Amino acid sequence: MSNKLEITLKRSVIGGTEVQRRTVEALGLKKIRQTVVLEDTPVTRGMINRVSHLLDVNEA
Repeated sequence: MSNKLEITLKRSVIGGTEVQRRTVEALGLKKIRQTVVLEDTPVTRGMINRVSHLLDVNEA
């Protein structure tokens, strides 16, 4: 069984760079306080590291 991550957008991407906006969108997040559950893969971890100041991440 693979691990899953529960990712919540806690801050707005307004004022962020275009790369940060696209990264948040690629994670499937559109609104503040929206939560998605994704597989714990190196790709997902890399995207989380790029915008970690905007997210809240928990193991699901």
